[in-house]
Amino acid sequence: MKITLSKRAFAVILVIALALTAVNTYLIFDLRRALEDAANDSQYDYMIFQDGNTYKAKNQKSGFVDFTSADAALVLNQAIVEGNTIYIKAGNYTLISDIQVYNKKNTKILSDGAAIIGNGKKLIIKGDSYATSQDNSVSGLKIINGTLRIENSFGTKVSSMAFVNSSTALELANTETWSEGTKIEDCRFENSRESIVFRAPTGNSTGSYASSQISRCFFNIHDDSVGITVEYLAEFSDSQLQNVRMWMGENGMRNQTGLLVNGSMHQTLLSGVVFESFADYPDQLYAISLGETSITPPILGGDISFLGNWTAKIHNPFSKWISGLNAVFKHENLDIQIGLNGEYGVTQEFQLRPDTILSFKPKIQVQGSFAANETVKVRFRLEFIDNIISRNVEKSFTNSTTLWLSDDDILRMFPSQSIIWAILIDATVNSASTDAVVQVSLYGVTT
Repeated sequence: MKITLSKRAFAVILVIALALTAVNTYLIFDLRRALEDAANDSQYDYMIFQDGNTYKAKNQKSGFVDFTSADAALVLNQAIVEGNTIYIKAGNYTLISDIQVYNKKNTKILSDGAAIIGNGKKLIIKGDSYATSQDNSVSGLKIINGTLRIENSFGTKVSSMAFVNSSTALELANTETWSEGTKIEDCRFENSRESIVFRAPTGNSTGSYASSQISRCFFNIHDDSVGITVEYLAEFSDSQLQNVRMWMGENGMRNQTGLLVNGSMHQTLLSGVVFESFADYPDQLYAISLGETSITPPILGGDISFLGNWTAKIHNPFSKWISGLNAVFKHENLDIQIGLNGEYGVTQEFQLRPDTILSFKPKIQVQGSFAANETVKVRFRLEFIDNIISRNVEKSFTNSTTLWLSDDDILRMFPSQSIIWAILIDATVNSASTDAVVQVSLYGVTT
């Protein structure tokens, strides 16, 4: 039987077909828009991945692969120039050239364990000055036989990294201006000749690596190697080295140093640091070594541990001052200028910056021939951390003698509560001339 559609029925079917087509078209465009929005919302600008022997950089916004090369560094460099957040998928990435993060701010290179086979090449974070390279970060990579170099950069963060079998694992360098505020956290250094090194300044730069932090890091040190090196004129100062552990004497037991200071660690605090030696017969095995050119050693907190056997826990052949909680000090025969005609001479300020003084005991020595009625007076005062000057204690001398200040004398200068910043000492004589000599020796304990 032949079925014939009426014009009305045909019109209804046509309307339904057009409606379905419109809905389908809308869904297609809506899906495309959703995919584009998802790409735009990606937290990464580029995804780096390995495809056989080729490395590729996928643009997360467009969804297309923008760069390919057999050299992982070339792909990474192109992605870094175009984007700010780079994610490297798991795999082995072999470098033929250096990776450069040059004059960038807020650039992030992230991974969850990608291995960079360095072949002696470097990942370099560098600025023409600290002002052009700021707040960059690297996280989650394993660098094998390669170096991470931070140069003329501010606020760089290195976290959750592993450095293995490198000549130099991580180096900080100043060639223009300085590199400050670096954070190195949750990293592992294994069998590297230099794990972390603060380089001597070159060019138009200072030695400052101030306000930096090394925390929650582990070092496995082998023969002829150093954990952390501060080179001549480098200033790893006003910083923190905390919750760090250094294993030594496990891979050999000769010529190993945890912390080598040839520059300055002024006001840098070591806290929660463990130096652990596994050597039965250590040979030149030092937790800390203070070189001839070292200026200020670090401050040793109360929770520093030296475990096992050492050639010396702190190798100090040049008798550098060692600062720390409850460290003792002795300074003898300080010359005190004597003012004439009852006027005090130049004040001798004794301080132990960056330490403050917990307690002290002074000895006064006055020598010389005294004229009739000639009297030498020696005055002591304390300067507290809030710039307040204490009451004075004054001792008079009419002949050559040695005198110790008593406990009552010292307590007279004490405040209700404060911190001793400096001891101020001066002297006077009531005559127009004198051949008397005043010397003071101080013995005590720092905070």
